[in-house]
Amino acid sequence: MDGLEKLKLQVANETLGREMKKEITTDNYESVLEEKKLEVAEELGLKEKIESVGWENMTTKEVGKIGGQMGGHIGGQMVKKLVSMAEAQMAPVEDEVIDDSKKHLEDKP
Repeated sequence: MDGLEKLKLQVANETLGREMKKEITTDNYESVLEEKKLEVAEELGLKEKIESVGWENMTTKEVGKIGGQMGGHIGGQMVKKLVSMAEAQMAPVEDEVIDDSKKHLEDKP
């Protein structure tokens, strides 16, 4: 499992897993997402339509509402984690070094 896959599972467990009281693994990831999609669809009054016409016959607007309810929180958490990881890997730089670099760039024609 690569790093991005590990991050995806970590964020999924911190968001959906906690909310749904389930541990999310590579084996059940897709089925848990499907379960959550149907739960959100039901909240939005779309579950019966999905069951009668299937996902492929839903409008973009309808599936977008479902995805927006789900993905916003998960995606936002993943971005926060990625930014945090990048910041942790950056070498600390003293203000004086930054100021010297800015001055050097300003002096260039």
